Amino acid sequence: MMKLLIVDDEPVILETVEAKMRKEGFTTFVADSAEEGMRLFRRIKPDLVILDIMLPQRSGFDFCRAIRKDSNTPIIFVSARADEADRVKGLELGADDYVVKPFNLGELAARVKAILRRSTGEPVREVIESGNLRVDPRSHEAWIDDRPLNLSPKEFALMYFLGRNVGQVFSRETLLDRVWGREAFISGRTVDVHIRWLRTRIEPDPTNPTRLLTIRGVGYKFTG
Repeated sequence: MMKLLIVDDEPVILETVEAKMRKEGFTTFVADSAEEGMRLFRRIKPDLVILDIMLPQRSGFDFCRAIRKDSNTPIIFVSARADEADRVKGLELGADDYVVKPFNLGELAARVKAILRRSTGEPVREVIESGNLRVDPRSHEAWIDDRPLNLSPKEFALMYFLGRNVGQVFSRETLLDRVWGREAFISGRTVDVHIRWLRTRIEPDPTNPTRLLTIRGVGYKFTG
């Protein structure tokens, strides 16, 4: 049975989300602070984290940043902060999704299941080599000239997909479908954010990209 860690300082949110996820068949653990959440995370090694941003003492952003130093465990932010800047920051830190409060419990459960299906799917084992770039799905690592790129899970998935399809142009909608899945409740803006961050990893000059190009009115392509 898959384990979920729910971190939120609002008792009603903890109670209702935990009840819903248990009803959906998950084993649940709850914490009302980042510190307690981190202790539980290390002890139980959950399959996914549902994480609030506005927590006492340390924020959910800090929690996510700490996790991403050595773990690819999927993270869904749930927050009353609806600003685009907060959404973008959450995705840039490596979150897999961002849900604004108040939310529908059924939709949240669907997002959890969709992310877990993708994260536990059997990866393609082919190593991609393109110029000085190497992407290895077996170790989930990528390098430029043997320098580790330290990609987030979604950055890696996007880079791997584009690396397998050098020279092909893909629309935002296609990339959402192929990398995030048809079930993803996210927008094309998510693709733009991840493309921008990939450019900071693989381009000598991210402001003047030569490998990961924008094709105006169409989408993106990787030139190799």
